[in-house]
Amino acid sequence: ILTVLIAMTINANAQWQQTACPHNGRTNCFAISGSNIFTGIENDGIYLSTDDGAAWTLVNTGLTNTSVRSLAISGVNIFAGTAGSGLFLSTNNGSNWAAINNGLTNNDVRAILAMSPYITIGTYGGGAFMSSDNGGSWSAFNTGLTNLNIVALTLSGYNPYAGTSTGAYKYDYDATNTWLTVNNGLTNLDIYTLLGYEADLYAGTQGGGIFKSTDNGANWSAINTGLTFNYITSFAVSGTNIFAG
Repeated sequence: ILTVLIAMTINANAQWQQTACPHNGRTNCFAISGSNIFTGIENDGIYLSTDDGAAWTLVNTGLTNTSVRSLAISGVNIFAGTAGSGLFLSTNNGSNWAAINNGLTNNDVRAILAMSPYITIGTYGGGAFMSSDNGGSWSAFNTGLTNLNIVALTLSGYNPYAGTSTGAYKYDYDATNTWLTVNNGLTNLDIYTLLGYEADLYAGTQGGGIFKSTDNGANWSAINTGLTFNYITSFAVSGTNIFAG
């Protein structure tokens, strides 16, 4: 009886509960600031919850494209990347959005790194763009990139890393001010997600599982023990735990 009760308790505590978000389309991204949870949903825009998902409010005022692919928060600034209309900024918890595309030559924004006032975005087809004024103006910085379809960005130290379907790149601020290919040890180059955690880098690939670098991307090793599926689309960190989707 005790064993059965323990098993029932474990099952009860391990369940997922669907939130009250009124849209059931594809959820592309999340961003969290304090008690505010923002989610970008394909073709429906951005929803906000302030009570752990018990209730959601659509916050699309000013958003002219509801195909939201990426979200990032830095201070009071919330950035939303769309598939076709570029980047949008809200400074009032999503109540209003304004396009910030001055200088952008590609409006399919797949990834955002935000450390106000410095913002880096990765576009699909136009490579990388940087802003030093919270998106007021943008400049492309693609020297060294041989693939302009960026689907992932992360930061390690003060160097951005970009993921593409043909491998990983590191932007070298130290010497060359160019993107350098950092693929040594990667047996699968189709990178879908990247994570910089403490001094290490993690790359999630489409078909090759997860790779780890402990030397700023110079070398990679597969770390797939226990994985039963090798198509990795997302990473998250909680304490010392790393989660892979």
